[in-house]
Amino acid sequence: MLPVLLAAVTGFISGLLLSIPVGPINLTILNEGARRGFRWAFLIGLGATAMEVIYCAMAFTGLASFFSKGMVKAGMELFSFGFILYLGLRLFLINSIPSTTRIGERVEERIDPHSAFMIGFVRVLGNVGVFVFWIILAANFISHEWVRPNAWDKIACVLGVALGCFLWFTGLAYAVSYGRRQFSERTLLRLEHISGVCLLILAFFHGLHILHQIKNHGYTKPPPAITRNDIHFR
Repeated sequence: MLPVLLAAVTGFISGLLLSIPVGPINLTILNEGARRGFRWAFLIGLGATAMEVIYCAMAFTGLASFFSKGMVKAGMELFSFGFILYLGLRLFLINSIPSTTRIGERVEERIDPHSAFMIGFVRVLGNVGVFVFWIILAANFISHEWVRPNAWDKIACVLGVALGCFLWFTGLAYAVSYGRRQFSERTLLRLEHISGVCLLILAFFHGLHILHQIKNHGYTKPPPAITRNDIHFR
């Protein structure tokens, strides 16, 4: 049960940390919770959690296994380093919280959600960066053996993600609804900067890991060529 527990804890921590960076969902919960109360904000968070879990499950169904093999794995390691570094810099230098994304606007125009649950669901659906990030995380989890490539570990990780996202969004909805907007946009922006710093630290250690792999599995001296003097006939 220990590997399954490790997969669940990995999913919980990643789901919690991925929910903290401020985006359309957190801003929606902040505004709607202060205006319409806890129940409405809670349902928005519940819809967002459902879509996060779907994206995470899709990332684990074959995509992560494909990105953890041979040269594809090496390329994915380098791409994930660049992506995490870019995302960390973007979060650290951001000055305002976006209410939605361009793709999200198009998705919302077509689906036109009315219920709180569907608002949260559609806003995560329109954020393709969430899906890309889950693919990167899933590939790294499997390559580092934090999540084994079997059904039980993947299910445990996805359930951990669901719990982490649910606790963050529910806690945010509660803080906004019953805190009388003391949890302001400025506080969320500070959390955004802190998330950026955490991602930059993660990118630093990820870069060290890549350098360590290059050092251990990099260029090796080829064997000497065989000459006629080395050939002995009986």
